Amino acid sequence: MISGNRKECLTGIGKPVTFQEKENFRISKLSGSLNGLKSNQIQRLKKISEKRIREDVIISQDFARTLCELSLETRKQIGILIDRSGYVTHVLVGSDNSIEIPFLDRLRTSEARLRGLRLVHTHLKGESLNQEDLTDLALLRLDYMTAVVMDSSGNPNGYYSAHLNPESEEGLWNVLPKKYPGQLTEGILEEILEIESRLSRSKKNLKDAQKENRAFLVGVYPERNTGRHPSLSMEELKELCRTAEVHVVDTFIQRKNRLDLSTVLGKGKLEEIILKAIQKHVELLVFDLELTPSQAKKISDIADIKVIDRTQLILDIFARNAKSRDGKLQVELAQLKYLKGRLTELDDNMSRLTGGIGGRGPGETKLEIGKRRVEERITRLEVELKSLKKRREINRRRRKKNELPAVGIVGYTNAGKSTFLNALTNSEVLSENKLFATLDPTTRRIRFPEEREIVISDTVGFIHDLPPELSNAFKATLEELRDSDLLVHVVDVSNPDYKLQMEAVEKILEELELSHIPMIQVFNKIDSLEKFKTWETESDSKGDKKFSRSSVYHGPGLEAIGDLKEELGIDVHSDTVLVSAYQGWGLKTFLDLLEERIYNLSRSNYSIVEKL
Repeated sequence: MISGNRKECLTGIGKPVTFQEKENFRISKLSGSLNGLKSNQIQRLKKISEKRIREDVIISQDFARTLCELSLETRKQIGILIDRSGYVTHVLVGSDNSIEIPFLDRLRTSEARLRGLRLVHTHLKGESLNQEDLTDLALLRLDYMTAVVMDSSGNPNGYYSAHLNPESEEGLWNVLPKKYPGQLTEGILEEILEIESRLSRSKKNLKDAQKENRAFLVGVYPERNTGRHPSLSMEELKELCRTAEVHVVDTFIQRKNRLDLSTVLGKGKLEEIILKAIQKHVELLVFDLELTPSQAKKISDIADIKVIDRTQLILDIFARNAKSRDGKLQVELAQLKYLKGRLTELDDNMSRLTGGIGGRGPGETKLEIGKRRVEERITRLEVELKSLKKRREINRRRRKKNELPAVGIVGYTNAGKSTFLNALTNSEVLSENKLFATLDPTTRRIRFPEEREIVISDTVGFIHDLPPELSNAFKATLEELRDSDLLVHVVDVSNPDYKLQMEAVEKILEELELSHIPMIQVFNKIDSLEKFKTWETESDSKGDKKFSRSSVYHGPGLEAIGDLKEELGIDVHSDTVLVSAYQGWGLKTFLDLLEERIYNLSRSNYSIVEKL
C-alpha cells in the first residue's frame, strides 16, 4: 500500500490527495500494450503500482506470482520498474515476446552511476534473458534486469538476472545462473551499491590515465562514389578530433543512400554502436555530417551519451584557436547562429512560462527568452564586426596608397601555409600539424632589390563542406583577399586527397568571387612523399644526382623536380612550384617566380624584413 510520505509526493507536501489525483497518478505509471485488456485486468495492474517491495530483495515470491498470473491470463509480458526504496515507479505491459520501456529521465545517470531502477518482467515461454533485455540493461544503465519464468499454472518457477559488469573488458554485462523459488536471497541493494562503486572507480581510473574526452566516430556516406572516399573523410574527422584534443576510441563507416530521418542509422545498427561505446567508456558520439536538432536529440536520448556533429566539432576548434578580437567575435557569431536553429520546443524545460504575477502580457517562455537573447547578441556582434571591417578597409586603402603589391596565401587547412610564411619571412607565426591552427590573418613584408616590397598575408584554411555558419562569418576576414594582386595556393601534395582538396579551395574562391585573381600553385610537403624518401636513400648508396647533399644545397635536384612534375602531370612551364617549407626546399625558385610575376622582372636576390 502507499505510505503517507508516498501520498504526499503525488501532489505536494501537506496537500490532501483527491481520488481523481490518485487515479491519474496510477494511470501515468501504467504504460504499454493495453489494447484488448479487460477493465478488471487494468484495475489489477493499477493496484500493482501501489505496492512496495522490500528494497533488499529482487522481488518477493508473492509479488512474482501476481505478475505471472496476470501475464498468463493476458498472454503478454508484464514488467515493473522498482526504485532502490522498493517503490514501483512504472508498470509495463508488452507483447508475448517483448516489453517496451518508456522514456526515463536522466536524474541519476552518468557513466559512473546506475539508473537507480531495476526491471523485473515475465517471460511466457520459459526462456532466459534475450539480447533485447541485455541491450536495455546497458542502454538504460539499469541496476538489475530480471526475467521471471512460470509453469503452466502461472506459478513462478525460475529467475534469470543480469547486471552491468564494472570491468567492461570482460564483457558489458554479467549474466547470472538461473535461480529457483526459495533461492532469492537478501542483500540485492548492497550488491547494486557495490557494482556502482566499482563502476565509479573504473571511470575515475580511466580519467586519471587519459585526460582527453573519449569519442566514437560515425560516418554515413552515399553508396555511390561521389568523388571522395569515405575512409579519407573519416581520416579528416580524426584529425579534427585530434586538434580538438579528443581521443578517438573507435570508428564506424556505413554506406547507404537513404538516411533514417529520425536517427540517421537504423535502430539495430545504432544500438550496436552505442553498446560498443558504453563498453569502451566513450563520452562522445561524433557524426561526420550535420545532424538536424531532432536527430541529435533522438540519438542522445537513446544513447545517454553526448552527441555532436562535424559542424559543432569545427566550431569548438575555432573557439579554441581564435586569438584576435575580430576572430573571437566571428566565432561567437557563428556559434550563436548555429545555436539559434537548435533552440526548439523539444526541450521540455524550455517550454515552461517564466512570466508571472506583476508581469505585462501573458509572459514569455524560456524558449522565447532564449531566442530573443540570442538574436540580440547576434545583432550586437554584427554591429561590432562592421566597425572592425571599416578599420580593415582603412588599412587596405593605406597599403594601396603606398602602392605595396598584396599577395594572399590560401589553401586547405593544414596544408602548411603558416610554415611556408615563416620560411619565406623568417617569422615565428604559430604553425602546428593541426587543422585550423591559424584563424587570424597574419601579414608580413618581403623586400626585393631596388627597395621593392610586397605585403604577403596568411589566411584561415579551407575545408570540405565548410559549415554555412562559419563560411558566412569568415567571409569578412577573407574579404582582404579581394585586394590581392596575386594569390598563392599552397597544396599538401603528400595528402592522398590533395586533388579533391584543391577542388574544394577553388570552389570556395569561386564562391567568394576571387577566382579571377592570378595565382601561383605551391605543392608543399614534397619531403613527405615516398618517392623523395627513396631518392634520398639511393643518393647515399649510389651517389644519385637526384638528391644533393652538398654544403651549398641540400635537397632534391632539378632532375628530381622535373621527374616529379612529370609524374604529377604538371606542365614544366606552368606557375607551379614544388617546395618543402619545413626543409626549405624550393623557396628560392618560388621567390624568383613571385618577383617575376609581381614586377615582371627576373631577379634572384631578395632580403627578408620586419613584421608589419
